[in-house]
Amino acid sequence: MPLNTWSDTITIAELIDEPMFSEDMDALVDQIDAIRHESDEEVPHVIVNLQNVGTVNSSNLGSMLRIRKLLDACDRRLLICGVNDSIWSAMIATGLDRIFSFASDVTTALAEIQLGIGPGSESTES
Repeated sequence: MPLNTWSDTITIAELIDEPMFSEDMDALVDQIDAIRHESDEEVPHVIVNLQNVGTVNSSNLGSMLRIRKLLDACDRRLLICGVNDSIWSAMIATGLDRIFSFASDVTTALAEIQLGIGPGSESTES
């Protein structure tokens, strides 16, 4: 699976189009669940890189929502990056552009998490 452990607290999911997209997202959900219930490890923040994904379907969006819910329960962030125009259109049409947090690329997403900036971060700066 294209999961890269950036650090103890950040995992990067490098996704590609179907059929691997669904399989990789399901594996990520299972991994997060396993850490939550069977391990002393801390659940990591997750960056989902969609740079190599052309389109998303309702199942893909549902998987991302499940991951967001799991991470929210652990006070962890999900950041989505590498979004093309087609995916952005789907996000806007479904209203998920207001639900998910986005970054332009992986580097920016890493910086936001490490510096604690952006929506859903623990930063209290105004």
